[in-house]
Amino acid sequence: MQRALARAEELRRAQRHKEAIDLLLDLLRYGEEKATIYFRLGNVYFEAGDLARAEYAYRRAIQEDPRHASAHHNLGVVYRKQGRIAESVRMLKKARRLELRYPKPVALTPEQRRALWRLAWPMMLVPFLLVALLFFLAWLIGRLT
Repeated sequence: MQRALARAEELRRAQRHKEAIDLLLDLLRYGEEKATIYFRLGNVYFEAGDLARAEYAYRRAIQEDPRHASAHHNLGVVYRKQGRIAESVRMLKKARRLELRYPKPVALTPEQRRALWRLAWPMMLVPFLLVALLFFLAWLIGRLT
């Protein structure tokens, strides 16, 4: 799936819109990552100048994933190109709210992952140490009484 999406992106960048569209439409048959596929399809239609189909594809991406901020944003851009300014502003504002509410996860480099692990693993020991301390205190109190 990821390889096909990457290929569709290559085709889009090479301005081979028909081939990219055909590939993305084939991918829709698998039923996986539909929001991503519709979003990419909207991008290809937009670049090809087919605003009606781009609008449809972005709407479908939003139906599949209502939190897809980029689909909201691009739909706002389509609306602006169509002269639908009020709808454009509404979509662009919604995209911004979604970006703030649901930020995309940041991909960490291997060095960052190692540094994070060095910082985090001692924190994972704290609950175990607290439980051991409680058992020790209970044992000590039992011995003193």
